[in-house]
Amino acid sequence: MIRRTLGLGVAMATFASVASFSAQAETVKIAFIDPLSGGFGAVGISGLKQYQYTAGVLNKEGGTQFEVTGYDNKISPKESLIQLKRVIADGIQFVVQGNSSGVANALTDAINKHNKRNPDKRVLFLNYSAVDPKLTNEKCNFWHFRFDANADMKMNALTDVIAEDKGMKKIYLLGQNYSFGKAVAAAAVKFLGEKRPDLKIVGNELHPIGKVKDFSPYIAKIKASGAQALITGNWGADMQNLAKAAQDSGLKIPLYTYYAANNGITKAIGAGGVDRVRLVAEGTTNPPMTEKWRTLLQGFKAKHPNEDFTQTRITNVMSMLKKAIAKAGSAKPIKVAAALEGMEHKAFWGDTVTMRASDHQLQMPIRILVHTDKGIEFDGDNSGFGLLNESTVTAAEASTPTSCKMKRPS
Repeated sequence: MIRRTLGLGVAMATFASVASFSAQAETVKIAFIDPLSGGFGAVGISGLKQYQYTAGVLNKEGGTQFEVTGYDNKISPKESLIQLKRVIADGIQFVVQGNSSGVANALTDAINKHNKRNPDKRVLFLNYSAVDPKLTNEKCNFWHFRFDANADMKMNALTDVIAEDKGMKKIYLLGQNYSFGKAVAAAAVKFLGEKRPDLKIVGNELHPIGKVKDFSPYIAKIKASGAQALITGNWGADMQNLAKAAQDSGLKIPLYTYYAANNGITKAIGAGGVDRVRLVAEGTTNPPMTEKWRTLLQGFKAKHPNEDFTQTRITNVMSMLKKAIAKAGSAKPIKVAAALEGMEHKAFWGDTVTMRASDHQLQMPIRILVHTDKGIEFDGDNSGFGLLNESTVTAAEASTPTSCKMKRPS
């Protein structure tokens, strides 16, 4: 009897070990729901390539294997929900999305409802770039994790730089007319009011997202206003077209931006933007802070000569997911989510980041990058121009409070 009991205990321990190992070594499928066609398709296709390349890098390390499949949402919240149904039907339990906070708001609501109704088919939403602050404040939920700094965190950093320019008296705000664009404008008004109440906002305008081909009328308004700088959260085709119009019109004022680089934008900005266009970001490419980061950037460029690895946070999504699966000993979304909460992680480029448990908002250093042709190891759009790290805001300084009241599943 004693011998039999011991044998059963060893067998159970062995089974648990094998089960844990197989959970870590299995192939985990990830659905990339973002635009793969239309005006913003180039951004989505680039992001998908970066996800798939990162998956390949991590797969070579052993353990959990990743497979990333693209689902074209045409940057439409309605189409995104259709694609989510396909993802669930395909048995995929991890969704990554980042282009458009409007889409992210629709997905987080749908996934939260789905998980309540289908506890055996839960889905985890890993948001890599949709930065509407509401997603980790009043709309927070257990199944959503954000790996990018939110719009408030980024604007807090940008306005620190703007506030230092005592000669600046007038500034213009221009953005896309949807949740993210509105959040950027609200954050600019808030932080500029706190840090530079003397600075006058001479324009606060929103335009239809993805609909404006010629931004010259907007540039004319900016010039007429006497603005000494422009703040914009524009991205994708809207940022590219805005940059082109600014160049064509000879607009010489500083531009403080969120996404003014790569996917044709760096090339459109060109020489006219040197030392004048600044971008707020979570990582740094020039200079690469670690050999691990340099190797990844070089490898991606070798595989995709006409592409740039632009979204550093993608490596955090993938590597933190892999670490969470290993920690949980399972790829079940509820266990992975629990493992992600509070996780500290060293990014490819060297920064230590932390997934704040209270709202699932990643806490990280934030950098201000300047468009230049000096000191550039990795340029954008093969143009000879790129982004150079100009200053760093620590994670503690970049952090903003949350109003999230997280409801966790039993």
